[in-house]
Amino acid sequence: MRAACCKATVLGQSNVASDVRLLRVLWPDPGHAPHAGQFFTLRSWGAGEAPFLSRPISVHKWEPETLTVSFLYQIVGQGTEKLAALTEGDFIQLTGPMGNGFDVPAIAEKYQKIALVGGGIGTAPMYQLARELAAAGRQPDVFFGFRDEPYCMEQYRGLAGIVKVSTDSGRFGFHGFVTQLYDPADYDIVLICGPTPMMKNAARLCAEKGTPCLVSLEKKMACGIGACLGCTIETASGAKSVCKDGPVFAGTEVFGWQT
Repeated sequence: MRAACCKATVLGQSNVASDVRLLRVLWPDPGHAPHAGQFFTLRSWGAGEAPFLSRPISVHKWEPETLTVSFLYQIVGQGTEKLAALTEGDFIQLTGPMGNGFDVPAIAEKYQKIALVGGGIGTAPMYQLARELAAAGRQPDVFFGFRDEPYCMEQYRGLAGIVKVSTDSGRFGFHGFVTQLYDPADYDIVLICGPTPMMKNAARLCAEKGTPCLVSLEKKMACGIGACLGCTIETASGAKSVCKDGPVFAGTEVFGWQT
């Protein structure tokens, strides 16, 4: 399905952490409905205004009944600062959904014991993933790591089995790495999104235990459809675009760890 470009209405925005926002938008094109792991490019500024590129942000939650799509994002630069200034009733340009996300029907059919592993703002797409897995009859276990204070964790209760958190500071949850919270050998598959070093280490641990894993990559993008080749990465099967061929890949495909 090709992506659509629409002028969408902001329904609201809330603060979930000091530098993290939850943006809710009315998506006016139900024929282009997103699924877990896909993303949209967001733009609330004019074509001639800085920054030059729209901002790719993953789908945090999709509500088909109300045509509401939610984005959980971190304020890290000029583009996200402008997104953070949006209020109810403002308009925003959305293009999407883009990318090949998690194939939940195939995952739910093949695997029973599923772990979701996230780090920081990389936890954003995991909520929609947990919702779709639960709807498919699979209750995943959730393991998330944060620098200091966790956010948006209460929403997993009722969807997930085990819910555990680690923090770098030790103020909340386990003091250490998120990969210390679980054993990949206990699961049929591990689904991961977060900082690249964390994902690489998690993929390595999965490979050592013989557990398959899927990773959702993040990379700077220009076109979002694979035309500009700006987000090209080297994989075990050659060069691929994160936006078009991903952002979800097998861990062995992008990090080289072999099961």
